[in-house]
Amino acid sequence: MPKAKKRGGAHQRGAGGQPRNVQPFSDEDASIETMSHCSGFSDPASFTEDGPEVDEEATQEDLEYKLKGFIDLTLDKSAKTRQAALESLKSAFSSKILYEFIMERRMTLTDSIERCIKKGKSEEQCAAAGLACLLCVQMGSGIESEEIFKTLGPVLKKIVCDGTASVQARQACATCLGICCFIVTDDITELYSTMECLENIFVKAYPRDRDTNGVSSTPNTVLHISALLAWTLLLTICPMNEVKKKIEMHLHKLPSMLSCDDVNMRIAAGETLALLFELARETDADFFYEDMELLTEKLRALATDGNKHRAKVDKRKQRSVFRDVLRAVEERDFPTETVKFGPERMYIDCWVKKQTYDTFKEILGSGMQYHLQSNDFLRNVFELGPPVMLDAAALKTMKISRFERHLYNSAAFKARTKARSKCRDKRADVGEFF
Repeated sequence: MPKAKKRGGAHQRGAGGQPRNVQPFSDEDASIETMSHCSGFSDPASFTEDGPEVDEEATQEDLEYKLKGFIDLTLDKSAKTRQAALESLKSAFSSKILYEFIMERRMTLTDSIERCIKKGKSEEQCAAAGLACLLCVQMGSGIESEEIFKTLGPVLKKIVCDGTASVQARQACATCLGICCFIVTDDITELYSTMECLENIFVKAYPRDRDTNGVSSTPNTVLHISALLAWTLLLTICPMNEVKKKIEMHLHKLPSMLSCDDVNMRIAAGETLALLFELARETDADFFYEDMELLTEKLRALATDGNKHRAKVDKRKQRSVFRDVLRAVEERDFPTETVKFGPERMYIDCWVKKQTYDTFKEILGSGMQYHLQSNDFLRNVFELGPPVMLDAAALKTMKISRFERHLYNSAAFKARTKARSKCRDKRADVGEFF
């Protein structure tokens, strides 16, 4: 009994007084209980028809109280506790707008992130880099975000270029560097410096002149992919004269990466090529690519790839992407996509917009729709205008009864089953009987 009493007292004293083997919160508490407060108002459909009234002010206070605790725990002596706190903050930042709360604590958060990236191990560094992205997304473009990037930028560049750091940490820092620079940088010199840092990483994936058998994947391939995608994102905000230079420098080299044995590298190279062609044709209506026939032949082969030594999932994903890439390169066409969020919808009608959307969707996850509705920065990036304010009457009209939702889901399930059955090859099982 005395020992149990001592443990309880240590837990109540705070993070500093906890022994290493005591967890301040469980994964379930961090991800499920906390986020029940974060996501409750993110979607009008989440309101139940006859549910009890919720005290929003009390819920917000409860959420902020927990977030303050997580911020304190990012300085804990236990690496496991720090990482769990970072992940909990990431979940909250991705699913709710917390501008005022973060504004008051931005320097504390920045210091904690810097410390975790500098002194933490691989998983902690990845979590801290992800939180840095979300911190800038929450703050948007402004003086405060510039201060954050001035502090974290050099640390991120150091990790990205550090060959002794783990590949996963370098990959996360490369992504973070590109996203944060995209959000906050008005200084063209800093933009070019960041792009050069990323460029120095992914050019190592180019084959040497004497290599003619394609590109083999290495442990650093994931890093090269992240650096290439982050660099491509920054290219979309460069002045046209710089875009021309980069196109001349990389357009004839990127096709070599289509022969890489890593499917994600092939897809990243293909999407980057499509975007470069789009930008090149915007800068010069008479743009001409000398090796067009060879390139389209490669793209067509990837769009119809049926090699048996590749996984079915990889082939399906690759064929889908390269059909669109081939249309972009050969026909200057882009298959418009529609993204619905709340009562609004957004049309993705070019590769630049698709690259930007995919990047932010990757870091925001399921919170992307909520941020598109409420985040001023993202709405500005995608030219959506000010947030649409919905009153209680409008929300009520958008509600769907439980029975209607059940009927809709049943119909969707039936249609999906029929569609999938047509795609299945029923002859695939015949060989088992012989």
